[in-house]
Amino acid sequence: MSNLSYHEQKDKENIVKLRELVGALPPFCGDFFRGIEPRTSSRTRIAYAYDLHIFFNFLRKENPTLKKLELRDITLAQLDQLSVTDFEEYMEYLKYRFNDKNQEIMNRERGIMRKISSLKSFYNYFYRTERIKNNPAALVQLPKLHDKEIIRLDVDEVALLLDEVEQGEKLTDKQKAYHNKTKIRDLALMTLLLGTGIRVSECVGLNLDDIDLKNGGIRIYRKGGKEVTVYFGTEVENALLDYLDERSRILPEPGHEEALFLSLQRKRIAVRSVENLVKKYARTVAPLKPITPHKLRSTYGTSLYRETGDIYLVADVLGHSDVNTTKRHYAALEDERRRSARNKVRLRED
Repeated sequence: MSNLSYHEQKDKENIVKLRELVGALPPFCGDFFRGIEPRTSSRTRIAYAYDLHIFFNFLRKENPTLKKLELRDITLAQLDQLSVTDFEEYMEYLKYRFNDKNQEIMNRERGIMRKISSLKSFYNYFYRTERIKNNPAALVQLPKLHDKEIIRLDVDEVALLLDEVEQGEKLTDKQKAYHNKTKIRDLALMTLLLGTGIRVSECVGLNLDDIDLKNGGIRIYRKGGKEVTVYFGTEVENALLDYLDERSRILPEPGHEEALFLSLQRKRIAVRSVENLVKKYARTVAPLKPITPHKLRSTYGTSLYRETGDIYLVADVLGHSDVNTTKRHYAALEDERRRSARNKVRLRED
């Protein structure tokens, strides 16, 4: 049996996957991934590797000089010859293309921006280490992003959602059969997500000994492996206590003894399973909103900001490394607060 924690196990799987992806890229790409390793998570590096695969395949399809070359035969010297125009053509290609399985792929502004940002990091590394003379990626203008409306549950929808998790009245007959077996677990899980704003990966990674009922906190591992304590209120505590009572009577499968949330197969619950159960319950109370675990996180962040008015506290609790990320998410609420302040200061008494 492995002694690795959930997060260490995931990291190990990511490293294995990354080696497989990098092994199919031109040999010099390995230097880039070693260079960025201390500053990035394994998940980020995997995303970069996928993005580079798409870029090199584009070159092999569309670039007259590199056409028909094997992917691993592309050289750094050839990349040094590319121009800004090549990158603009690549951005155009990303909007609509077919992948290796001949499936139709479309990218919106954010998807294109992420893939170009990956290339900028890639080119910056080789330019900084003086292995290429030109850095056309640095001159490419990223697409203008249109602000996305934040999708979140309203206060009354949160209450209705938790009622539905508890009672399951709007579920189908088939769903109700499962609901009877999982409702205590589901209520604890949903209450925890809504009451702390933790990420779904942080939630499924929780072990029994990560719960500190005495101080009302849970130990979680943020992106990059940073260990932090997140505190919860009475509603979360009560839901957790009910589930812990039920959990004590379940005999987990070998290797899953420490996991807090278990599936019906008595194994650590998977991220996909949590995504599915959030979708299942949310559909009954907010059918027009595509609610995901991340949207529950936004719901918590919105409630916390409305209650405290402290954007730095919200950033800290949500684990945002940059408060500007939080400000972008809650810009509409910031504006709402500014408008409400207009009559707070009186210049003259009536």
